[in-house]
Amino acid sequence: MELYVTEISKYVITLFLFLYTLEAFLVFTKKTEEKRKGIYIRQIICMFAVQIACFVQILARTGKVRYAFFFAFQIIVFASAITLFYLIYPDGNKLIMNNCVMLLMIGMIILTRLSYDKAMKQFFIITASFIIGFFVPEMIFRFNFLKKFTWIYAGVGILAIGIVLILGATVNGSKINYSFAGITFQPSEVVKIVFLFYMAAALNQVEGLFDLFLLSVISAAHVIILVLSKDLGSALIFFVIYLALIYIATENIGYLGIGLAAGAIASVVAYKLFSHIQVRVKAFIDPFSDIEKSGYQLSQSLFGISSGCWFGLGLYGGSPQSIPYVEQDFIFSAIAEELGVIFAVLMILICVSSFIMMLQEGYFIRDKFYRLVITGTAVAYIFQTFLTIGGGSKFIPLTGVTLPLVSYGGTSVLVTIIMIMIAEGVCMIRQDEIYEAREKRRRKLEAQRRGQDKGYERRTDQAREIRQAGQSFENR
Repeated sequence: MELYVTEISKYVITLFLFLYTLEAFLVFTKKTEEKRKGIYIRQIICMFAVQIACFVQILARTGKVRYAFFFAFQIIVFASAITLFYLIYPDGNKLIMNNCVMLLMIGMIILTRLSYDKAMKQFFIITASFIIGFFVPEMIFRFNFLKKFTWIYAGVGILAIGIVLILGATVNGSKINYSFAGITFQPSEVVKIVFLFYMAAALNQVEGLFDLFLLSVISAAHVIILVLSKDLGSALIFFVIYLALIYIATENIGYLGIGLAAGAIASVVAYKLFSHIQVRVKAFIDPFSDIEKSGYQLSQSLFGISSGCWFGLGLYGGSPQSIPYVEQDFIFSAIAEELGVIFAVLMILICVSSFIMMLQEGYFIRDKFYRLVITGTAVAYIFQTFLTIGGGSKFIPLTGVTLPLVSYGGTSVLVTIIMIMIAEGVCMIRQDEIYEAREKRRRKLEAQRRGQDKGYERRTDQAREIRQAGQSFENR
């Protein structure tokens, strides 16, 4: 019976995720949120169908009642998050929210399979993150003065990651985490948001080459501190955010070319200076040459992806625990192994649809500051996704960053949910711009209609006067 449930549910899971992903791209064929309502409803049905099918498979494999209760709590939290968002923020972008919840569900499914204790911790962090995150769109929508704190953003960002460089604990050769009052967090994740706001505010006020030079110096300070902390994955994300926003703000291809050249030179220098980068590059080139040491992680990741085939081995059918740090850096490999390559590819497409939607919202919004905020959020999100999946599948060398919304990691999940909510706040501002444009158009049409009516009345009065003058002349 267990075998039948596992085999059938594999295809059901993939089918419903395929339907969900298809709807995620059909959204772009509809121009208004009113016309997209049916798509969003079908997406919600599909996402909960995926979750139910996965937990049926988990219950069939484990036979433990605690998973049923855990699953029920997840249903309550995710359904509440979607319902409250739809009610509180009707002008928010519902595709971005749906995709956020779908990815969180996938993360909870695979984490439950890998480690029940870590899944419980992640679940509580997700719940707390939603509680905090629900205030963010309203703050973005109401607090227009956020664009004025340029130098405060710069100071806070440099100070936060500077403290980690000096006082942070060294883990696996890198100073990434900082502990305070018994709580460990990763400041570079939080500073990612602060850096985004700094870049958007500075580029919103830039007037000449000197302003761009000063902006570049402060941005370089962020990146250099992260490099000295050996947090090279975060340093690369910060650099790409800087490069993307400079190009979006100036539309100067020359700046982009200079930035790419500088990045290439910095990569070579980093390779020469840091031994662990050399190890990662060597493992990337040929992970099987030292399969027992430096190439172990990557080779096990590749074995896992390849063994999953199209529809996966089923939850608890593979051995993803053989990959060190699988819950964080190699979660994509675990998904591909047990849920299938098709499922993994569909998950990537869901990430891409969120990226495209955020870029689309940024393209049409008129306010430059908020355009830079949402496009920077989109770039940071998709580039981190690319680094994690590319590293685990031997497309690029490993960088040690987590897969947003899916991997295990408290700070990462909290920051990503807040970034999603920041994007939702910008979407609300764009909707407000649409309402204002419609109102202006309506007033203009009314004014034109009143002008036409007055003109008609004047012509009627003139005709009446002419007729009366003609009648007076005839009477005389």
